[in-house]
Amino acid sequence: MSVATESGATGYRPSRTMPVWAEVRRQASRRRTQLALGFMAVLPLIVLAAFEFGGGEDEESGGAFDSLVGLATSGGLNFALFCLAVSAGFLLVVVVALFCGDTVASEASWGSLRYLLAVPVPRARLLAVKLIVALAYSAVALLVLTGVALIAGTLRYGWNPLGSTVAAEIAPGPGLLRLLAIVGFLAISMLVVAGLSFLLGVLTDAPLGAVGGAVMLWILSSILDQITALGTIRYLLPTHFSDAWMGLLSTPAQVDDLVKGAISAIAYATLCWGVAFWRFTRKDVTS
Repeated sequence: MSVATESGATGYRPSRTMPVWAEVRRQASRRRTQLALGFMAVLPLIVLAAFEFGGGEDEESGGAFDSLVGLATSGGLNFALFCLAVSAGFLLVVVVALFCGDTVASEASWGSLRYLLAVPVPRARLLAVKLIVALAYSAVALLVLTGVALIAGTLRYGWNPLGSTVAAEIAPGPGLLRLLAIVGFLAISMLVVAGLSFLLGVLTDAPLGAVGGAVMLWILSSILDQITALGTIRYLLPTHFSDAWMGLLSTPAQVDDLVKGAISAIAYATLCWGVAFWRFTRKDVTS
């Protein structure tokens, strides 16, 4: 492999090895991809059915989440917002960790990783293609959830203003823009999970360990963020600004924490991906 590469074998171009679209098709054929995207599409319908057949309303406790529940059936925008709110804390984390943590670790567990490198596919390119496709499927999962929730909610509850628990209602047009901004922020905040799971997927040959490890680290960070005794240390936690999207529901929109959260997420993800590339290009791949 090294002789052919160093001598520049006729017709060999590193940029043509492992095309992105080939990896997209390959991941699309996997059962975990189909189940993950399918569940993201079905979840809003399950929530809708729960609202329809759930019986009478319970007394509200006055919390922010209870307010969102009360607003969920007041329009398609509010229903989509509710679905995003209930998914952001755990479901989205699991789905992103699944796509990004499993992509390299599964190849190692199957014993096919060394054969990919023997094609030869440059290690940096293999890792880059895997990461790009994993991020793309993570984004598709988020868009599927939002799109199905918005369509189903609008068909059932109508196209009404976006309700807010902290300010006046937002007209449907601007409300849609606010909802898309929330989706964008959630996508950026999930980069932390993508970075952690991808790094763990490079460090281990066990896909479950990479996915579960990233989810556990996210949960641990969320728990530590609730401990006020930590003071300003909590600002360094990757989950500290995970709920900053709520600032988009106020009038005018509060974007300070959104900017801080985006910078924090990008910084953590970049660090994790940098370590992953550094480690993978130097490790002895035997599986």
